[in-house]
Amino acid sequence: MNGAIIRIGLLVVLGLAAVVFYAMTFVVQQTQSALVLRFGAVRSVVTEPGLYFKLPAPFEQVTLLDNRILDLDLPAQEIIASDQKRLVVDAFTRYRISDPLRFYQAVNNIPRANSQLASIVNGNVRSVLAEASFTSMVRNDRARLMNRIRDEVNREAARFGMTVVDVRLRRVDLPAANSAAVFQRMQTERQREAAEARALGAQQAQEVRARADREATVIVAEAQRRSDEVRGEGEGERNRVFAEAFGQDEEFFTFYRSMQAYEASIKPGDTRMVLSPDSPFFRFFNGPNAPRRDAAQATPATPAPARP
Repeated sequence: MNGAIIRIGLLVVLGLAAVVFYAMTFVVQQTQSALVLRFGAVRSVVTEPGLYFKLPAPFEQVTLLDNRILDLDLPAQEIIASDQKRLVVDAFTRYRISDPLRFYQAVNNIPRANSQLASIVNGNVRSVLAEASFTSMVRNDRARLMNRIRDEVNREAARFGMTVVDVRLRRVDLPAANSAAVFQRMQTERQREAAEARALGAQQAQEVRARADREATVIVAEAQRRSDEVRGEGEGERNRVFAEAFGQDEEFFTFYRSMQAYEASIKPGDTRMVLSPDSPFFRFFNGPNAPRRDAAQATPATPAPARP
């Protein structure tokens, strides 16, 4: 009986010791920092991970803060750019708690910090972008503008114990009511540029075609001139050969030319001639040694075929 009472008493003591130990210790993770509060006032700040001791509640309490980089999405807002265009800007920022004590004293918790930071970011986005044009925001100077907003926000957020890592403009666009008109104007402008490009291309094509035609005419004329020269040289050579042949054997040359005349004038089919049988043209029809009938007709002319 006494042994059982002793065991129960030991269990009670161990239980009370565990409860007291749990109430007097706290653990800080690597992603956290801690503030030990004594009756609401900050007694110490813990930034290193580990097991720590404190007085049990209600004497001391521990507030844990996340020391990782936190995201804050901002609602889209309308601004007026320096070129008087109304724009819808959607931004977000990332920050971390760099000074836990100042953060706790200034804003106390993350929801209030987000509210304060959103107000600061929105104000700086509006003031910085009001000095820039729409083109610089979307094309030329977007990175510099975002860095400038980040630096401006950082100067104000430092008094809340926060460091802004980044401020990004997720979307910079015209309001829906203006987008259709702007797109229509852009489409008209692109169509005008396309028409100018097509007209320029047609003009250049016409110039190239005219130049090619002119060069082709020159080339053909040159080729024709050269062919005429070659033909003239050939005919001259032929006449020379004929003259030599005529000088060497006049009778054979007459016979040869008559054969050529027969071949050229007498065609198979409906060739008809109206000539006298005594015509010198038919001299060689009586044999290769037929006598010449008229000295003036030594070289027979080629008669034209009679028309049917």
